[in-house]
Amino acid sequence: MAVYKLFATKDASIYSEFPLMNTGLDAMNEVRNVQSTEPGTVKTITVYNVWNTEGALWNSNPLLWSVSDFVNYSNSSVVSRFLIGFEQTDIEYVLDQIVKDKRWDAHFKSYVATAQGVEQQTTIEVFPVAKSWANGTGMYGDSPQTQNGVSWTKRNTNTNRTGFWETSSFTDYVTASFHPQEPGGAEWYTGSSDPQLTLPATQSFDIKTKKDLDINVTDIVNVWYSSSKNIGSYTNIENNGFLLKLDDNTEYSYSILNTPNIRFFSTDTNTIYPPELEIKWDDFDYTTGSLNIVNDEEIFMSLDENPGIFYPDSINRFRINCRPKYPVRTYETGSWYTTNYLLPSSSYYAIKDLDTNEYVVDFDEKYTKISADPKSSYFTVYMNGLEPERYYQVLVKTQINSEVIVYKDRNFQFKVVNG
Repeated sequence: MAVYKLFATKDASIYSEFPLMNTGLDAMNEVRNVQSTEPGTVKTITVYNVWNTEGALWNSNPLLWSVSDFVNYSNSSVVSRFLIGFEQTDIEYVLDQIVKDKRWDAHFKSYVATAQGVEQQTTIEVFPVAKSWANGTGMYGDSPQTQNGVSWTKRNTNTNRTGFWETSSFTDYVTASFHPQEPGGAEWYTGSSDPQLTLPATQSFDIKTKKDLDINVTDIVNVWYSSSKNIGSYTNIENNGFLLKLDDNTEYSYSILNTPNIRFFSTDTNTIYPPELEIKWDDFDYTTGSLNIVNDEEIFMSLDENPGIFYPDSINRFRINCRPKYPVRTYETGSWYTTNYLLPSSSYYAIKDLDTNEYVVDFDEKYTKISADPKSSYFTVYMNGLEPERYYQVLVKTQINSEVIVYKDRNFQFKVVNG
């Protein structure tokens, strides 16, 4: 399988309404612009004035703050974003040891839990985070509030200025929120000296469209890789993860008709839908040797090299035995049924979760093409991207004489188990 899935090692949502609250262990990540009051009114919020007293020493106990440490501001919009991180060593392992010199793409995928208030086209933007941050152990609604990790104004547990997101004097190509009453909200790159880097990566949807995220972040991952390897002389952008936020036109919109509130399953979910970074590359190789290509729409297939049970660290090459279901009657000295054929070059595979009937790996004309060698048709699957203790179904799609055939069989099933 020319698809390798990496799972996030940390994530957290940050909320403008709770500038110090950490949500590092929440089961969901959230992007939203929620009106906190009725239309035409505002809400007064009292928060710790971290941005007006930068450089002072901080005490994590709010009971010890003085009255001058607080500020009141009025707003009718509550904004949230989320940060998510993937290990750079994992990315480099895949690109250096598996993909090597092949062309690749990277997609950030996150699965929607709930979506409300999407009443017009909504765009989610992805930026590379500019500084490191701590995951923390908080959850939304903790009482007392947990403040030991990333939040709207803080990026780690340091009690001096280095523990807070900057709100001015940024390095080149870096920015943060410029909303006058809610500075912070992380720091992120909006570009670089590399003219090939396009930011942000985006995905748009409306009322009827699917809300799961599948965002092409190839440019961001590529600049992480080249910066780590000191390739080129462009802006060095270290892998500090992704920031996901609503586009500027939506994020601080004060219209009651434009208040998206979208939650995605996080790394701490108890479901089978954690966010992932999917690296895909073209490993297609088609060598026929002495084998013939099947040209009959009525075909029989079996999946070879399938023991039925795999561990998460397994890498398996499945082979497809194929022949016409009703061979032409001829006089031969051997059996037709022992002669193997190859699938046409326009053949693809997919993998479904048998319980949910959802595609884990969908048919892709570029990245799930079935290869061939003088022995049989084949494809390779990296089991690390499949949730353990679940059953999966392989499907094969091929085109023969202008007819598209999707084939599945009970012997095309397997299970991934914990080692």
